[in-house]
Amino acid sequence: MSRRKNSRKPMSQINVVPYIDVMLVLLIIFMITAPLVTQGVAVELPQADAELMQQDDVEPLIVTVDRQGLLYVNVGEGKETPVAADEVQMRVAAVLRNQPKTPVMVRGDRQVEYGSVVEAMVLLQAAGAPSVGLITETPE
Repeated sequence: MSRRKNSRKPMSQINVVPYIDVMLVLLIIFMITAPLVTQGVAVELPQADAELMQQDDVEPLIVTVDRQGLLYVNVGEGKETPVAADEVQMRVAAVLRNQPKTPVMVRGDRQVEYGSVVEAMVLLQAAGAPSVGLITETPE
C-alpha cells in the first residue's frame, strides 16, 4: 500500500496585497478629507518674517483671540463658540495634564488690542503652559 501525499500545500502565509490596496485607498481618502474637516474662527493674522516651526506629531493647542477680544479654543466641544476665560484655563490645564508636551499657541487677530493677546497668554501660563507661541502669517 503506497501512501499518497497530499498534493495541496498548507497555507502558511497570508496574502497581504488586498490589505495594502485597502490601506492605500484609505490613506488617499484621509489625505483629501483632512483639510476639509479643519475648522476655525476667521481671524486676520499679522504678517511677519518668522521661521517656520517644526511639525511634531502632537497637534498644538491653539487659543484664538478675535477682533472683539473673544477667546476660542481648538480643544473640546464648540470650537467655533466663544469661551470664558476660566473655561479656557480649565480646558488647557486638562490637556496639559494628559499631554504635558503639547505645544500651546495664540492666534490673535491683527485688529485686536495687544492687551487681549497678553491676557490670553497669561491665562495659558496660569493653566500650566511652560511656553506660549504666537501664530503669524507669512507676508505675501
